[in-house]
Amino acid sequence: MTVTPCRLRLKITLEGSEPAIWRRVEVNDNLTFFQLHRVIQQAMGWGDYHLHEFEVARQRVGTRSAEDAMFIERDEIIPERGTRLGQLLEGRRKFRYWYDFGDDWWHTIAIEKRLPADREAPPAQLVGGENACPPEDCGGIWGYADLLDALADPNHEGHEDATDWLGEDFAPGAFDLQSHAKRVAATVRKSVQAKKAAPE
Repeated sequence: MTVTPCRLRLKITLEGSEPAIWRRVEVNDNLTFFQLHRVIQQAMGWGDYHLHEFEVARQRVGTRSAEDAMFIERDEIIPERGTRLGQLLEGRRKFRYWYDFGDDWWHTIAIEKRLPADREAPPAQLVGGENACPPEDCGGIWGYADLLDALADPNHEGHEDATDWLGEDFAPGAFDLQSHAKRVAATVRKSVQAKKAAPE
C-alpha cells in the first residue's frame, strides 16, 4: 500500500510543566525519528547531552548502546535513524519523547493536524511555543520547580545558588521564537546534507 506523503503539525509539551512549556512544529513525515529528535532538542532548547527515546504505541524507538544497555532494561528498540515518522505514526494522535533517563524529561507529542505535502516548505519548521526550557541536570520537573521558587524569593536559602546557576536575568516565561526557529531549520538542513554526503 502506498502512503501519500504529508506534513505533520506537532505540539510538543513538557509533561508536568505549569504553566505549560510547549513548542509547535511542522515536519515532513519522511523525516526519521533521529531527525525529529534533533528538531525537538533545538525547538525546546535542550543541549543534547543525554540519552533519549521515543515511545509510539508501546514501541520503543531510539538507539541502544552498550552503555545504556548496562543500566536500563528495555524491550527491542526500533532504530531511530532508519525509521521514518510516516512508518509508525499513521493513524496515531499522540506519542512521547523521553530525554535524560535520570531527570526523566517526558514530552507528550500531539499530532494536531496532517497537512498536504509542500515542496516549498522546509523539512521542519518551528511555528510557535511558550515558556523557557529548564536547565539541564536540575533534577527533572520537580527540581526545576524548586529552582524557580528559590530564584523568585530573595529570602530563600537557595536563592544565591539558583541565581548563580540560572543568572539574574533568567525569565521562565521567556521564549525567543525567531532564534529557536533558525536553529530548528539549520539542524534539519545539516542532517539532510550529511545524509546526502554519506557514502553508500
